[in-house]
Parts: sequence; C-alpha cells; structure tokens
Amino acid sequence: MSDFDAPLVTPLPKAVSPNEAMPSRKVIRSWLSNLMLQSTSKALTLLVVDYVILFALLWASMAAPFWGLRLLAGLVAGFWIGRLFVLGHDACHQSFTPSRPLNRALGRIAFLPSLSAYSLWEVGHNVIHHGFTNLKGVDFVWTPKTLAEYQALSPMRKLMERIYRSGWGVSIYYVYEIWWNKMFFPNKANTPGKRKAFFWDNVLVSAFALIWIGAIVLVAPHYGVSVWSALITAFVVPFMFWNGMIGWVVYTNHTHTSVAWYDNKKDWVAAQPFITTTVHLTFKRGFGAMIHHIGEHTAHHLDMTIPLYQLKQAQERLEALLPERIVVQAFSWKWYFATARNCKLYDYAAHCWTDFNGKPTSAPVFVNV
Repeated sequence: MSDFDAPLVTPLPKAVSPNEAMPSRKVIRSWLSNLMLQSTSKALTLLVVDYVILFALLWASMAAPFWGLRLLAGLVAGFWIGRLFVLGHDACHQSFTPSRPLNRALGRIAFLPSLSAYSLWEVGHNVIHHGFTNLKGVDFVWTPKTLAEYQALSPMRKLMERIYRSGWGVSIYYVYEIWWNKMFFPNKANTPGKRKAFFWDNVLVSAFALIWIGAIVLVAPHYGVSVWSALITAFVVPFMFWNGMIGWVVYTNHTHTSVAWYDNKKDWVAAQPFITTTVHLTFKRGFGAMIHHIGEHTAHHLDMTIPLYQLKQAQERLEALLPERIVVQAFSWKWYFATARNCKLYDYAAHCWTDFNGKPTSAPVFVNV
C-alpha cells in the first residue's frame, strides 16, 4: 500500500447540511488525514523538472533568433518561476517532503528565481496571512481600504490604488507593495523582527540575481544579441511576469463578491475564516495542474500540511462534505475584470464591496457558520 492509499483515521461522515453548524476545524481536518502524507521522491522530481524547463526557457530568451521568440520565452520563463515558487511555498509550509530541514533547503532553492527571501515569506505568509486571513490590520495582502481611508490618501496614492485594483495592476502591486517593501531588504518598519535569516536570505537571492544577470551578459553576445535586449527578455520580463502572476494568484484566492473581509477579530473568528475567506478557482484544460493546484485554496487554508499533489483530491472531498459552504468560481477573464470593477473599497460594517465613491457594488456577505 502506497502513502497515498493510506486509510483514514476515522470513516468519512455524511455531508453536513448547509443548515447545520459548521464542524470544528479539527474535525474537518480529520476528514483529510490520509491526504497529508508527503513524498520526497515526488517533491524532488517536481523541483528538478521545473528547474530544467526554466533554464531552457531562460536560454531561449537570450538565444532565440528573433526578438519576438525571445520575448515569448521570457514570458513563459516568468510563468515557470511562478511554478517553482509554488513548490517553495509548499516547502515553506513543511508540506513538500516529510523532512523539515530538507523542506527549508528545497524551499530556498525553489525561491531563488523569484528573488524571494524564504524566511521573510515564511513569517509574512505562514504566520500573518494564514493566521489571520482577511482580517484587516493584520493580513496585509490586498487588504481593501474603506471609503474614509481612500479619501484621506494623497492624489498619488489614490492613483496607485486605482491602478492596483484595475485588474491590470497586479504586477505593479506585488513588486512594489509586497516584494520591494516587505521581502527585499525591508526597512525597520516592514521587518517582522531581527532574525539574522532575514538578512542572509536576502543576500542569497541577491547573489542569485547577480549570477543570473552575469550569465546574460556573458551568453547573449555569443548569439549576436544585444546585452540590453537580452536583459529585458531574460531578466526583466520573467521577473515582472512572475510578480504579476503571484499578484493575480493572491488576489483571486481571497477577493470575491461572496467573500467577506473583517475589521473585528471576534466576528472574524465566528465566521470560521479557514473555510469562508478563500476561493476555489477552477480552470479549463488542465490549467489548474499547470499552476500546481494553487487554485484549490480552501483545502490549503484548512490544512497547510496537505502537499500540492494532494490538493485536488482534498478540495473535492471538502466540497462534497460541506456543500454550499465553499466559494467555487470558474475562472474567466470576464469574471476577473468584473471582480476588479466591483471590488474597489470595502464597507466593513455592511460587509459589502463598494466603488471608489462608496456606492455598494455587491450584496452584503452573511456567513452561515
């Protein structure tokens, strides 16, 4: 019997009616207990394969005979950086392999192309985001402002907020608000403590960036390609695409007209946020697997130790046992830009989204727990 055929600790219950009280997190997690086992061989295979493909794409982004092909390779390389980041994300959650030291090592390796400091992400994501998802004042990613907060902004900050929430500004949002401010040698106000690992992880990714840029400078001339052109297609484009990808992922994981945000911890706890503050984004043509199942996000927030290669099955089981409790959204660009139009500001008293003038754009969200 393989790890993934392991029996459940307890038999699965009947589906919980939407009219019944939500079971405790401990009980719900027990339903998924046989899906929490990690495989070192599977993890290493995923990491090696994704790195080989990334290096091939980065080579093509310098060596392809036409600029358009180099640009295309750079864009796809940015997507592959995102895939590697998802592997590092799993390692950071200790769900990639059964070994904590190996997870820490593999996580740092997987994070290198995204220039992400492992220890800073670990605190910001595992502790803050997962610990307080959609709780204003603690969770800091895509936290919506109130009308009063927006009106108090300077004209430039208002413009930035409009760009961020236009649907087109996810790359700008993530690279500035998250990566630059909080993940790359953050200043004292944005550093969550004084751990030496924060500094040395930033040194590590900086060294990788210098090696990456140095390789472009050395390799590009051998193919008759301008160094500046190669730096754009083999470094700037992949890095900015990756930032847009992660900005889009985090936005769509927790922003929906049926998902509430909270500014009161008591209300937030009562709403069972490990289930109700996330979106299961579904895709056609196997795209969900292409992004390592990061869209099966409810199961991930319920239990961070479920490895990415088990998330699809975990999400299916969760939705079967908790019908009508989980926000499931079929992805389309039409839905995405409609969400961007509707989700500008948030009225925390009425639990609804508003536009930049404070006009409600969604029905109030009342969570049935």
